[in-house]
Amino acid sequence: MVFISDDGGQRSEVDAPVGQSVMEIAQRNGFDIEGACEGNLACSTCHVIVDPAYAGRLPPPSEEEDDMLDLAFGLQRTSRLGCQIVMTEELDGLTVRLPAESRNLLLD
Repeated sequence: MVFISDDGGQRSEVDAPVGQSVMEIAQRNGFDIEGACEGNLACSTCHVIVDPAYAGRLPPPSEEEDDMLDLAFGLQRTSRLGCQIVMTEELDGLTVRLPAESRNLLLD
């Protein structure tokens, strides 16, 4: 899969094992995705912006994910929580952009 920096200036291709979440893959590869709730769908600190070419391959977000996304900075039409995107064969090559900032509601 490919991570794009928040300013679009850097593209990093990494291995994305099937069954792991985008948040886990990002953290394992040193990208700045906090994941404050550790993937428990209780924050928006793993917000990513999915490339439109891949957005239709993802299952629709749950109501809980939609609620958390409402709290994310820089929300886009293809925004998702990285903890809720689990890699499959169909997502090979998935490209996501990291947002410019995030808000940790667990600290507010």
